[in-house]
Amino acid sequence: MTSFPVFDGHNDTILRLYSEADKKQSFFSETNLHIDMPKAQQGNFGGGFFAVFTPNENYQVEPEQFLTEGGYDIPLPPQIDQSYAIRHTNALAAKLYKTEMESNGQFKIVRTADELAYCLEKNIVAAVFHIEGAEAIDTDFNTLHVLHQAGLRSLGIVWSRQNVFGEGVPFRYPASPDIGGGLTAAGKQLVQECNKLGIMVDNTHLNEKGFWDVANLTDAPIVATHSNAHALCPISRNLTDKQLRAIEESNGVVGVNYAVNMLREDGGVGTDISLDEIVRHVAYIAEKFGVDHVALGSDFDGTHVPDELQNAAGLPKLVKRMHAHGFNDEELRKITHQNWVRVLKDTWK
Repeated sequence: MTSFPVFDGHNDTILRLYSEADKKQSFFSETNLHIDMPKAQQGNFGGGFFAVFTPNENYQVEPEQFLTEGGYDIPLPPQIDQSYAIRHTNALAAKLYKTEMESNGQFKIVRTADELAYCLEKNIVAAVFHIEGAEAIDTDFNTLHVLHQAGLRSLGIVWSRQNVFGEGVPFRYPASPDIGGGLTAAGKQLVQECNKLGIMVDNTHLNEKGFWDVANLTDAPIVATHSNAHALCPISRNLTDKQLRAIEESNGVVGVNYAVNMLREDGGVGTDISLDEIVRHVAYIAEKFGVDHVALGSDFDGTHVPDELQNAAGLPKLVKRMHAHGFNDEELRKITHQNWVRVLKDTWK
């Protein structure tokens, strides 16, 4: 088995580096984060979608309060206003740019599929500027155009909470993703504007109605950067077989999320689970919908991952486990990075 670079569908590392608790840490030294440069080099982490996310101010929910014997239903925070969201977005984007400036060529924000392929070949960590939740975008799309010029290449319309563009799916187990309404008129216009600019639209965190709104509008491959198979773990955040089939038919891709509560059949939050739980979701999508339509989408630094993996340094163990399951070298190349390169080449302009 060959060693392959892993290009990852989602991480929250920039948000962690910007937070008060972690801002004194450098991406280029050992940290307590899931991803930093030493771990990236050890784990052959080739890069990924580096998310810019705006959390609610002074809002905390303890999920443990909402656990029952049968599952959970965690309430969503309220909407946030655009002025706050754009300030926070600018600050995190600046953190991403500064990381590139400080990297001595080891870390690059990529804007084209050719740049991405070059970085993967040359062992340069490739970062896609991604926004999770479009609250920073105005309904005239002026901000969208400015951010695109600044390097934005991927946009999640919502992060579970509602905004002016649509409704997200709440965190419920067990539950269908068919909860609430879909995209607003402005949300449908946002999809079309992203198509014109060549910005990838991420369906992760959208409810099912919103997913089908995107599917019916977009002229690009359908993508979910960090979601799993609902058939294997019936949390509202995961994708049904019908949704996975639509992704296959669009020549799109799903990045399998390492979050334990989205992997485990029982929806539990315990991290003492095998890497085989990740492989189970990868194999289900590959075998039922095709290996061209599954990739990896860790949610590193934004969730709890299996103890056996721990962080980006553990990625070779995951690749070996997929090989042991039966994936050959050609299939592993697709899962670890080539499927992302193909979809971004088909999407970006």
